[in-house]
Amino acid sequence: MHYNSSFSRPKSRSGFMHTAEVVIIGGGIVGSSIAYHLTAAGCNDVLVIERETAQGKGSTGKSMGGVRAQFSTPVNIQMSLYSIPFYASFDERLGHPAGYRPHGYLFCATSDRRMAYLRANYKKQVALGLKDVRLIATDEIREMFPQLRSDDIVGGSFCSTDGFVDPYSAMIGFMTWAADHGATLWKNTPVTGIQRDARGIAAVETTKGTVATRKVVNAAGAWAAEVAKMVGLDLPVEPLRRMLVPTEPFEQFPHTAPMIIDMSNGFHFRPEGLGFLLAWNDPEETPGYKTDFDPAFIEKILTRAADRVPVFENLAVNPKRAWAGLYEMTPDHHPILGPAPGLPGFFLANGFSGHGVMHAPATGKILSDLILTGKTDLVDASLLALSRFAEGRMIEETAVL
Repeated sequence: MHYNSSFSRPKSRSGFMHTAEVVIIGGGIVGSSIAYHLTAAGCNDVLVIERETAQGKGSTGKSMGGVRAQFSTPVNIQMSLYSIPFYASFDERLGHPAGYRPHGYLFCATSDRRMAYLRANYKKQVALGLKDVRLIATDEIREMFPQLRSDDIVGGSFCSTDGFVDPYSAMIGFMTWAADHGATLWKNTPVTGIQRDARGIAAVETTKGTVATRKVVNAAGAWAAEVAKMVGLDLPVEPLRRMLVPTEPFEQFPHTAPMIIDMSNGFHFRPEGLGFLLAWNDPEETPGYKTDFDPAFIEKILTRAADRVPVFENLAVNPKRAWAGLYEMTPDHHPILGPAPGLPGFFLANGFSGHGVMHAPATGKILSDLILTGKTDLVDASLLALSRFAEGRMIEETAVL
């Protein structure tokens, strides 16, 4: 670490001073990917601070693990075009499994308007270099999955490189590689404050003592706004509960199936173990730190499941195996990435709105680039800056599951 003489080192309670070039607050998959990318770029004085006793207890371990490039905005498509090939080569590159399975994503359009939307997205995706996406006709969807009710399906879009990863394995892989190459992980360590001086960020206060640093990354997931408040920053990120229902073993639908999305209501499902994992974004859900599973959700989701896949009427579900996690929502469903305006040394990696796992590799690369060089060529980072909200230039992502 190099500090000039004007940097007065904060005192820790124990009297012993920790230092780090970069401190990352939050050890989930996003924080772990940033640690990996920084370390891989040669910055090995990285400290990741996780308040829980183990990593992945926030949103990462509760994620559905879907990865897709079928988005509607160029910046999300570009992030996927980095992230998905990264996951495909993860095991080889990091020596740890990420569990990437390219089963694909199949969007089923149930109106001409929705089909026109898929067509417009398809054009953008292809123009940006996505090679494996294609539009498909109703007949082909019927042929692929005769079990689907298709009387209202007018067509769809399918991308064979979309699929799923194991979020927990990927997070551990990122962090283990980073730790093997010089990064440090503190678990069970809440951050209690962030110090500033005339030059910007000066130190991070934790239950293990104070860490002198000039660079802090907020990667606190659904709790990001609380961390931002420590430096007087108002961050428009709020938690929203999402519930997932795994089924008991079920053999009347193929386990080679992709993630299948019913665009009439957003119900989607994918194979998981010997059964299936069911998901649906309940429009009546309200923001808040609700991590308990509501058993009433089971009937809502099973109704939609049986409506689209009649054989799903016979699905068995054990409510005790269902769970809830938190999305971290921004007003335009895009992440907030990069330096915080007017706060030198404070970086944001927040508000993924359900796409944190799938975009973790790209986020790691973008943040590492911005921290180490001040610029990135992966995306136009200004599009994802916090200032876009105050300046009224939001970029709405409509393909949110």
